[in-house]
Amino acid sequence: MNAPLNMELLMKDTVRRFLEGASVEITPRQAEKIPLLQAGLPPRTRIYIALIDPADVTAQLDAAVKLRAAGFEPVPHVPARFVRDRDGLGRRLNDLSAKAGVTQALVLGGGAPHPIGQYDAAIQLLETGLFEANGVTRIGMAGHPEGNPDITKAKGEAALVEALKLKQAYLADHGLKGYIATQFLFEAAPVAYWAADLNQAGVKLPIHVGVPGPATIKTLVKYAAMCGVGNSARFIRKQALNVTKLLTVSTPDDFVEKLATLNVERPELGIAAPHLYPFGGFDKLLDWLKPKLVG
Repeated sequence: MNAPLNMELLMKDTVRRFLEGASVEITPRQAEKIPLLQAGLPPRTRIYIALIDPADVTAQLDAAVKLRAAGFEPVPHVPARFVRDRDGLGRRLNDLSAKAGVTQALVLGGGAPHPIGQYDAAIQLLETGLFEANGVTRIGMAGHPEGNPDITKAKGEAALVEALKLKQAYLADHGLKGYIATQFLFEAAPVAYWAADLNQAGVKLPIHVGVPGPATIKTLVKYAAMCGVGNSARFIRKQALNVTKLLTVSTPDDFVEKLATLNVERPELGIAAPHLYPFGGFDKLLDWLKPKLVG
C-alpha cells in the first residue's frame, strides 16, 4: 500500500537532486532582479547573462560584477557575431575576469544575421586562446536538440554535430572543461534522441537542457515563435488555439521529471542539469523552484 507514496517520494528526491544543479538566465537590463534571485536561489548558482544587443557589453559586465558580489557564479554569453576584433575580445575577457571573477562563459555564434566584426563562429573565438589566457576554465557551447534552421538550411544538420566535435576537441587539447547548453524546448524525448545521437558521434560533453519556467500559454507561444522552437512546442500551440486557455500558467513539472529520470537512468546521455528561462517572470520561477529544492 505504501508503494505509490514511496515512488512519489523517490521522484521528488530525484527532481530535487537534478534541480540542485540548475542555472538561470537574465539579461544585463534585469540586473535589478539580483536581490530577488539572492533571496530565492542557493549561493554559487550559475547565472547566465545573455547578450542580445552588442551595445549591452558594458551592462553585461556590470551585471556580472553584481552577481559575483551577490554570491553567484556569473556566466556571460560571448556571441562571436558581437565581437569586433581580437583586441576587443581580449579587453572584454580581461574585464570580466578582473572585475567579476568570471571563470565560465557561454561561447556561441550568435543569432545576428551579420557579424559586426571578423568573427561569426564560436570556434573562431576559442582559437584566439584568449579565454584560457584570461582565467576562463569552463566553456559552454550552444546545442540544438530541435535543430537550428539558420545553420541547417545553409550547411545541413551534420554541420551542427561537426561543430560540437571541433569545439570539444579544442577544449580537450587546451585543458578546458566544457558542456552544452541547449535551446529551450518543452519535451524530454527530443533531448534523449539528440543526446543519444551525439553520444554515438563521439560528443561526450555534459548537457544542460533549456527549460522554460512557469508562464502563461500566451507568453510561451510568443517565445516559441520568436526563437524558432520546433516540434516540442506543438502542445503549447494547440492549447493556444483555445482562447480561454491563453492566460493559463503552464509549468515544466512533467518535463523536468522526465529529464531528471533520464539523468539517473541513462547517465550515458550526459543530461546533467536544467537551464531555466524566466519567461513568466522571476517571481513565478522562484515560487515554483524553491519548494522543489527543499529535501
